[in-house]
Amino acid sequence: MRNFSYSWPMHSRVFRQAELMDRMMARVGVNPAVAARVDQGAAWFEARTNCISCCHEHECRNWLECSEGLPMPPDFCRNAEFFRSCAEQSSAGVASSTEIAV
Repeated sequence: MRNFSYSWPMHSRVFRQAELMDRMMARVGVNPAVAARVDQGAAWFEARTNCISCCHEHECRNWLECSEGLPMPPDFCRNAEFFRSCAEQSSAGVASSTEIAV
């Protein structure tokens, strides 16, 4: 019988990293629905995987706690380009939906 006590730290890490990614996306203005549609979801999966395996957890957490109002992800973030692209698409989508509503 397998001892599941060894797998708990990994579950905890996955949930911590996912929470950081969600906070980072919110901070830089990424609409999760937009991000999930990029490359039919493959880009989201890759970004989540990058985040789970990232070695900058402490830097990320500190950046999120200390960077009120910074619109772009930090350079150490492995998903920075993905977040920038999604944020641009998110803001473009908001602009176009605002134009339609007006």
